[in-house]
Amino acid sequence: MAYRYRIHELAHEEYISAYEWYQLKQSGLETRFMNCVEKRLQQISEHPEYFSKRQRNYRIAKVENFPYYIVYEFFKRKLLIHIAAIYHGRRHPKRKFRKIK
Repeated sequence: MAYRYRIHELAHEEYISAYEWYQLKQSGLETRFMNCVEKRLQQISEHPEYFSKRQRNYRIAKVENFPYYIVYEFFKRKLLIHIAAIYHGRRHPKRKFRKIK
C-alpha cells in the first residue's frame, strides 16, 4: 500500500531550485536528479518505516547519486507522510526539520 505524502512548501522550493541548478550545469542532469528524487519518494511512500528515526519523529533518506536528502515524518494513524525538506548534504542541518502546517 502506498501512502500519500505532502511536501512542505519550502521543501518544494528547494527541490525546484536544485532542479534548475542541475539544468544549468549539464544537459539532462536535471532529469536524472528528478528521476532519482521521484524514485526515492515512491520508495518512501510504499515503505515509510524503512528508514530509521533520526531526530524526534523525522526520518532521512539519501537521494541516490546526488548529495541530497529527503527528510520526512510518517504519521501512521493519519496514513500521511510529511516531506519536511529536500536538502543538500552540506547545508545547515537544523534547517531540515520543518513542522507540518
